[in-house]
Amino acid sequence: MYTTAEVRALTPIRRSVEARTPPPDPRDVFLCHAWDDRGGAAKELHDLLESRNVSVWFSEKDVLLGSTLLREIDKGLAKSRVGVVLVTPALLGRLQGEGIADKELSVLLATDLLAPIVHDTTYEALRDVSPMLASRSGLSTAEGAMENVAAKLAELISL
Repeated sequence: MYTTAEVRALTPIRRSVEARTPPPDPRDVFLCHAWDDRGGAAKELHDLLESRNVSVWFSEKDVLLGSTLLREIDKGLAKSRVGVVLVTPALLGRLQGEGIADKELSVLLATDLLAPIVHDTTYEALRDVSPMLASRSGLSTAEGAMENVAAKLAELISL
C-alpha cells in the first residue's frame, strides 16, 4: 500500500505515461490465446493475418510496458470487429484455471462474430472445457495449415 505522499509523487508519472499511450485504433481481429503460445502458434497466426492486411489486436505488441493488462485487453476487445480464439492444449488448461484467457472468452462469447481456431487439439477436447465455444463454427489446423486458416479469416474480414 502506498502512502499519500507516494501516490502524489507517482501521479505525474502515471499521467505522463497515459498521455503518451495512444488510444487503441480499431482492429479487424482480437486474438485470444494462451500465454504459453505467444511466441509460437499465436505469433504465427498474428503474422500470417497481418501479411494479408488484417489488423490484429495482439497483447504482445499492444500492451505497453507499465500499463494495466486487463484494462488494455478491455480496450482491445471493445475496438475489435471479430474475435479469434486460438484453441491449443495450453489454452484449454488456462480456461480451466479461470485466468485472463477465460475472461477474454467470456466477453467474446457474448459477440456475434467469434471463430475458434483449433490447433494441436480437437473439438472434442474443446467441448469438454467450453461447450459454448465448441458450438461456434471455426477452423482446425488438422484440416489445413495455419496459412490456410489465416487466408480464410482474411476472407471473412473482407466481407
